[in-house]
This record gives sequence, structure tokens and C-alpha cells, in this order.
Amino acid sequence: MTWDHARGFDPVQATAHSYGALQPDVEVTWTRRSLREFAERSVIDLAEDYDLIVLDHPWIGTAVAREALLPLDTYLDAGFLRDQAENSVGPSYDSYVYQGHVWALPVDVAAQVSAYRPDLLDEVPQTWDAVMRLLQEKPGQVGIPLMPVDCLPTFVSLCANLGEGPGQHADHFVSHAVGQQALRMMTHLHVYSHPGSIDWNPPQLLDHMSSTDDVSYCPLLFGYSNYARPGYRPETVLFTNIPLGVDQQPSGAILGGAGLAVSRRCREPEAACQYAAYVASPAVQRGEYFQHNGQPGHRSAWVDAQVNAQCGDFFQATLQTLDHAYLRPRFNGYIDFQDAACDILHRFLKDKGDIDQTLTALDAAYRASKKS
Repeated sequence: MTWDHARGFDPVQATAHSYGALQPDVEVTWTRRSLREFAERSVIDLAEDYDLIVLDHPWIGTAVAREALLPLDTYLDAGFLRDQAENSVGPSYDSYVYQGHVWALPVDVAAQVSAYRPDLLDEVPQTWDAVMRLLQEKPGQVGIPLMPVDCLPTFVSLCANLGEGPGQHADHFVSHAVGQQALRMMTHLHVYSHPGSIDWNPPQLLDHMSSTDDVSYCPLLFGYSNYARPGYRPETVLFTNIPLGVDQQPSGAILGGAGLAVSRRCREPEAACQYAAYVASPAVQRGEYFQHNGQPGHRSAWVDAQVNAQCGDFFQATLQTLDHAYLRPRFNGYIDFQDAACDILHRFLKDKGDIDQTLTALDAAYRASKKS
């Protein structure tokens, strides 16, 4: 099971066919779910029905607690896993390591990055002060995904970029001093951005940017290299590092991407794990996986000149952001907080809510998730 987007479905479908040619006794069939379901539907339920699951790393703690997944390190060669770790893009490999085991392979890597139309934007903002000036000088020409499921990632990225990664304490999600700054920035982004932003997810915003000329820049969204490939949409969208943080680096962007996991209920675990290793292998990642609309997870693809030449240098242009990305919590119960926090932050923006009350509500939801 994967998610319903060219980036999510096409590359694994292609690898299923090529692997079947190499291993005629193994047949892999993929189905897909919406991007919203990818973020929200329980991996525990999926593991009951599917052998192979493309998942979001915050699910790892819950999935391990519920014994839903196979520990891949018990099936895969140590040398292969060492290569995966050494060629990780940012903390992507570590995002699937939990309680001493590897629970998924980082076949797809992403983080929040910046996007722009080079034909519409003269200069890409390098700092948040420059972003705020652009918002006021050209209101509505900046877009940012702020539908509920994207509100928490944006808040987390802003906090981490301001110097404090959320979710590191037991009694509060983030200090109120940093949280207040982040919410003020989100408010400014919401008020001056394109009015469609509050209902957009990243592909919807990128579809808009690549088919109309009224949005020229987005400071934070999960990157999709597809839109930087000539011919994928009417207009090409390029990607770059996020604005500099307090450390003068493009730091703190929340890590995204997707890992390939194997259900503990799988009746052919050895075959499933070997197929997963095939998909994650460097040659497949920078070759077939990328060529079929994939966004690889292996570092060799990110620095490959031929790969970058086909997608407007998407990987090289954003690699610094990925290497400074922030790994959010993955404890058992975090998903409950994530769902609640997305709704809290979205209501804050839509209803012009109170900053301190919003932060208090986030802390309460965070503490409740830790107890659960």
C-alpha cells in the first residue's frame, strides 16, 4: 500500500515489474490511498491487510508498540544496512530506527523546502525578514499549504528554525517564547498569502503554481521533485533551501518522506524484505525509481549529476535543508497529538485565535498523548 500520487505510486509499481522479471517466483501488487489517508489512516490497520506498507515515520513508535511491523535488520544484510545509514539524506535513515531495530527503509525522502517560479520571481528570499517584505509588497503572490494536516509541520519547522525543536520535553511541546514567535509568523503568512493557502496541501499548491501565474513563491512546503521536471506541468516550479534560521543555516525544516516497511503478518517475510532492499538499493534509487517519478532516499541519487539535470537541480538545491532537517517525535501516542495539534493550529488561523490559549491547548494535547 502506498499513496495516490505519481511520486508515491509510479516508482514502486515500476520496481514491482522489474523485480518480478528478476525473481519470477515473486509477484508484488501495489494499491494506493489518498495523501490525506497516508498521513491519517492507521498503519496498524494497514498492516492487517497488506504485506508491504509505505508509511510516515511518526507512526513507528505506535507500530512497534502494537507489533505491527517486522524488524528489517533481522532479515537484511548488515553491510546493506550500513550503506543505507552512511548514505542517509539528513536523518532519514535514523527516522526508521527505533528501540534498536530498523523498521522501514527510506525509499523516499523529503522535508519542507521553498518553491518558486523563476519566471515570476526576481530574487528568492534568503531570510524571514525578506519573506515578510515580499508578503507585504506583493500580497497574495506568496502561497503556503495551511490545510489542517500541514499546520503542525509548518509550526514545527518555524520553531526549529527559530532555535528550538519541539517535542523534547515531557510537560510542554515547545517553550511559549518560541511558540509565540512561530504563531505570529504563521498569522502573518496566513493573512498575506494567497487566500487558497488555508485549504491547500503541497501538491494542490504546486498544481496551482505550475498552472497559473498568481503565486510565485512558497517559503515552506514538502518538496515534490516532479514539479521541477520539464513537461510535468505547464510551468516548471523550482525548489531551494528554506530561509536561514538563527544559526544562519537553512535549518529546522521538518523531515518528511516515506519508508518501506513489511507487515509482521506477511506470510513471505524473506521475499518481502528482499524486495524492499531492492527498492532501496542505490542503483535502483538513482535509476528506475527516479525515472518513474520517484523522489529517492539514497544519497547517491541526490548528488547524481544526471538525476539533478532532469529536475532543475531539485536535490542539490535543497540538500542543505535536508541535512539540517528536524526529526519530530515518534513515541507511541504521538500520532494522537499530531492529529489534535493540526486541528488546534488550523482553528487558530481560521478563527484568529489567541496565541497563549493555543499554546496551552497544544501543551495539554501533548501531555495527554504522552500518557496514552
